[in-house]
Amino acid sequence: MASESDAQRALQYEQTLMYGRYTQDLGTFAKDEAARLRLQQGHGEGDTPRPRRPSELLEYTQGRCVRCRVCALQCQRFLISKVGEDWVFLILLGLVMALVSWAMDFAIATCLQAQKWMYGGLDTNVLLQYLAWVTYPTVLITFSAGFTQILAPQAVGSGIPEMKTILRGVVLKEYLTLKTFVAKVIGLTCALGSGMPLGKEGPFVHIASMCAALLSHFFSLFGGIYENEARNIEMLAAACAVGVGCCFAAPIGGVLFSIEVTSTFFAVRNYWRGFFAATFSAFIFRVLAVWNKDEETITALFKTRFRLDFPFDLQELPAFAVIGIASGFGGALFVYLNRKIVQFMRRQKTINRFLMKKRLLFPALVTLLISTLTFPPGFGQFMAGQLTQKDTLVTLFDNQTWAKQGLSDEFEYLGILEAWRHPRSNVFVTLIVFILMKFWMSALATTIPVPCGAFMPVFVIAFGRLVGESMAAWFPDGIHTDSNIYRIVPGGYAVVGAAALSGAVTHTVSTAVIVFELTGQISHILPVMIAVILANAVAQSLQPSLYDSIIRIKKLPYLPELGWGHHEKYNVRVEDIMIRDIRYVTLNCKYQDLQHVLQSTKMKNLPLVESAESMILLGSIERAQVGALLSHQLSPQRRLQALRQKALAEEGHRLSDASICFQISTEASSGAPTHAAARKPLKPALKRVPSSVAKTPPAGTADHSGIALKSLFCANTAAEPTEAQGTAYRKAKHVRISITEEMDLGDKMTPAEILEWEEQQLDQLVDFSSAKIDPAPFQLVEHTSLHKTHTVFSLLGLDHAYVTSIGRLVGMVSLKELRKAIEGSLTAKGVKVRPPLASFRDSTASAGEPDTTALHQLWDRHQHHPMPREAGPGGDDDTPKGQ
Repeated sequence: MASESDAQRALQYEQTLMYGRYTQDLGTFAKDEAARLRLQQGHGEGDTPRPRRPSELLEYTQGRCVRCRVCALQCQRFLISKVGEDWVFLILLGLVMALVSWAMDFAIATCLQAQKWMYGGLDTNVLLQYLAWVTYPTVLITFSAGFTQILAPQAVGSGIPEMKTILRGVVLKEYLTLKTFVAKVIGLTCALGSGMPLGKEGPFVHIASMCAALLSHFFSLFGGIYENEARNIEMLAAACAVGVGCCFAAPIGGVLFSIEVTSTFFAVRNYWRGFFAATFSAFIFRVLAVWNKDEETITALFKTRFRLDFPFDLQELPAFAVIGIASGFGGALFVYLNRKIVQFMRRQKTINRFLMKKRLLFPALVTLLISTLTFPPGFGQFMAGQLTQKDTLVTLFDNQTWAKQGLSDEFEYLGILEAWRHPRSNVFVTLIVFILMKFWMSALATTIPVPCGAFMPVFVIAFGRLVGESMAAWFPDGIHTDSNIYRIVPGGYAVVGAAALSGAVTHTVSTAVIVFELTGQISHILPVMIAVILANAVAQSLQPSLYDSIIRIKKLPYLPELGWGHHEKYNVRVEDIMIRDIRYVTLNCKYQDLQHVLQSTKMKNLPLVESAESMILLGSIERAQVGALLSHQLSPQRRLQALRQKALAEEGHRLSDASICFQISTEASSGAPTHAAARKPLKPALKRVPSSVAKTPPAGTADHSGIALKSLFCANTAAEPTEAQGTAYRKAKHVRISITEEMDLGDKMTPAEILEWEEQQLDQLVDFSSAKIDPAPFQLVEHTSLHKTHTVFSLLGLDHAYVTSIGRLVGMVSLKELRKAIEGSLTAKGVKVRPPLASFRDSTASAGEPDTTALHQLWDRHQHHPMPREAGPGGDDDTPKGQ
């Protein structure tokens, strides 16, 4: 009874693995097995079980210091078990990223200082200064582009669009490898060290994600939990926060920014992981600055000194709102300009072919152009061209007023502020030229095929500073409030403008928090939030975010956002956008039907229905599985097996006739020489056969010919039983071995015979027993709204869903159709696009009665034609009726 129950339990577990249908509760089965194993171990050495020492400790039971060795081994096992915990992983991730960020900043500062040293050392010759000014960044950018293209082209660009796609569940090859990590770090260091208007934040999100993927691969050596795909996605989400946190020393803003730019829906259980790793990374990053004596203590990266008692007046709020609205238009224009530059380069076939052959020419030309325009003795003197991005931010956030009543000579410029002064123009001209030039140069520079981001170039555009200087010029004595005079602080306007413009480009609100952590002051929280929200409202109504724009340019799988204020999306339903004419596979189809389906569609997953009449959805089968079924059915092995069986059948009939003739001749003769003569032809054939083959006939050769020979010679046992049986056995063995040798030489079928055999095979019914079928593909009903469909696709990371009506397949919705529907449901030239079936829909009518009628018809049909179901362990007859 025990062996029968074990066999039955093993059969049930095998069916669980194959079909995914649990015939026994897995938890109960595991408990029973554990109890049985404990009993076996306990009674293995008698009635009184003794505690057994682990096998790892057996070698330490002899010799001196036994307890020390055992304790050391137990401590080692404990540490290894703790290494796999989240907090250890997150600490290592934050530590590594802080070291990478600090080392990269140090290398970038060294490169920029070398450029300044070269420029300053050649002050006697303007031509040599120009050559040094343009050659140095051109060489670094060209090296970065070439190194990245050779080692890992996936490292080009920001990396946030790719991470957004990966976190949605799409697998992008070679984007999270060690090779890409090295290319990204070295390429980004050279690109930022050239002084071009490029950013660091976006690439650092990608770098942190690659670091997390590599650490997960390393930690999988200690335990298999990091091999889980869901676990890796959680760690990648935390890594995105670390990338921003260690870049700006802004852990709170980093977590929020990473959530906004990479996730549509965020799991709250990952919240603490992101904050823990980002805080630790930012702490180590600032501690390294103190250790290198760059700072006296841990402070903000761009520390400001705005007054706290009266930071701004309520009458200044309209100016902050104007900054937000203008930044919204500016952010949309930046995204549009960046996309148009890329599309122009790709659509011009002549330019595209030329640049594909000369890959390093485009980045070299762009760098040469921008360096020429920023040359300080040239046009750069009107736009503070000699300042780096860090120096530019320090000067823009300065709380002193640069101009009073429009006269620049009333302010004494000190230090790096001298770059904003020009003897023949005032500060307003310099700021306007700086804004216009930096705007289009940043949009152009971010298209260079090097690792780079766009957050910092947009962040330093000084539109807010221009508005602040204008307000200070219009109100030179400040705004009077209760006989107190509070002067305008242009640095506060610069902070508001930086947060608003960067938020408009990235479609994020968390830039406000990043600004607070960067400056170390929260005094302008209300103006910053007002400006950022207004900028997002304007930018989201005009253009997608920069990262979504790059996703569209690279044609990555994506799902656009529904946007603001589009109420018509609630009236669009799945039946308006689904594909009705889809290819499917029936349960009783033939192999030729599978071949036709594969030739007529490119779908990766095919629906499996009961029949073409009922269209009851039974599951989903992958295209690769369908191809495997066809390949197995038409495989050369099966064709060779069919040819072997045909040859064996023919030889069997021929041997049967020969045996009958041999029996008649044996009964007629009475001398022994006849038998000796009959055995002579068999000797040469048997000698050619190897002994191992002769002793063990090939498996599967016992067919009806051997049975016929045996029954024939057994009927004649009275007359010469030994000689007759031995002769027949050797002759049959010789025939089988010769057929096997002939089959090993190859397939002797002609093309016409092969075609005829394939047609016969394709005309057979398909056997789905060896195919992996998803018994529960995701389904929607016809009346599901577009808004709910978008939510489900975004939350679950789906790429397609079947549309059913009372279990019957009526259509399919994929990511492509949903994307077209969302983009088509938006307003076009002020006219809302109406769905095709909306005019025929009666909102007051109820669809319950037709559905009920169809349900009754379906039930009646199944009463007469029951559905086939899977056989249980005991067969079809043993399966209870209620299951």
